[in-house]
Amino acid sequence: MKKLLAIVSLATAAYLPAVYAQEFAPIHAETHNNVACVKTSEEEIKALFDRWNEALATLDPEEVTQEYASDAILLPTLSDIPRTTHAEIKDYFTHFLQKKPQGKIVQRTIKLGCNIASDTGLYVFTVHEKNGKKKEVEARYSFVYEYDDDQWLIEHHHSSLMPEQPFIAAHPHHHHAKH
Repeated sequence: MKKLLAIVSLATAAYLPAVYAQEFAPIHAETHNNVACVKTSEEEIKALFDRWNEALATLDPEEVTQEYASDAILLPTLSDIPRTTHAEIKDYFTHFLQKKPQGKIVQRTIKLGCNIASDTGLYVFTVHEKNGKKKEVEARYSFVYEYDDDQWLIEHHHSSLMPEQPFIAAHPHHHHAKH
């Protein structure tokens, strides 16, 4: 009985992904406008962060918003509200850009796929406080890029403060060793 159950489980495990892949294929193809896989490289994907960072430097929320696909999702660092429309993304950057942010990648992993790529890791932002002082903020990030309409755009962007920072802010006299 156990052997039969194991065989049925394996057969199901092999069958279901194939069924779902066939159901997903038209959606995926539609997302990419039936474009053949575009050849890319890690260097090209790295340059997309630089392009986004240059858009931040303009301090124009519209410029930054144009880096995002029309159906993009932004899970921002300084807000607990998911941004799922260009208007919501622009609203977030309208406020965030007041800090004159500039990012620098500290550590990254890039994965390449068919008309999709991800760049995940750690970055540091230099921001300007209202008192004029500069502050460095460490965060984790993930960008998922999609090639659509002859360009790479951000499909998904998540950014969150490093876990130690909220603790340190709440306990400024606690010395925390980084591992």
